[in-house]
Amino acid sequence: MGLFDSLLKGLLGLFRKKQASIGIYGPPNAGKTTLANRISRDWTGKPMGKTSEIPHETRKAKERKEVVIKAAGSRISFDIVDTPGIATKIDFHNFVEDYGMDEDKAKQRAKEATEGVIEAIKWLDKVDGVLLVMDAAEDPFNQVNVTLLGNLEARKLPTIIVANKMDLDEASPATIRDAFPQHPTIPVSALAGYGMDNLYKAMMKYFR
Repeated sequence: MGLFDSLLKGLLGLFRKKQASIGIYGPPNAGKTTLANRISRDWTGKPMGKTSEIPHETRKAKERKEVVIKAAGSRISFDIVDTPGIATKIDFHNFVEDYGMDEDKAKQRAKEATEGVIEAIKWLDKVDGVLLVMDAAEDPFNQVNVTLLGNLEARKLPTIIVANKMDLDEASPATIRDAFPQHPTIPVSALAGYGMDNLYKAMMKYFR
């Protein structure tokens, strides 16, 4: 490769659009890591993280780079970031009383979970768009969802609301749409794979 070709390649690299980074956000146990695993498995064959019925299983952000998604006749590569669950209060007593943890382990989990919330908030400065995961079987109008959406809107981050857990009989994506009509809402079951094609099409549309 000659000098001119090297310079041209360098210039093209400067003007090439950077890889879009998409953060997966939401409260604990909304299904963020299940969704991250579904997306990663669909397009790379590998999961991203461990899931558990105990809140705050994900306590450190995990990133999978260059996940190439194909939908609607085109393809685009994203960096997918699975973030720890956002909570307004983390009390180690809940892990002891509700999940039978010993006190030392519960305190350590609560400490790591609190650090995880801080890390997740810091990641908002790095991502280009957000999949905000809400449990479609629960009331969406809670402090975490409202605060998170307000923060995302203030930052002008493109946001898709993922109405997860559509495999549950009590799931009501319409309730989420009515609560937050300013954002697209895509019903899915990340566990069963329902609705993922629609989510991929929405990602291609809103996160380009």
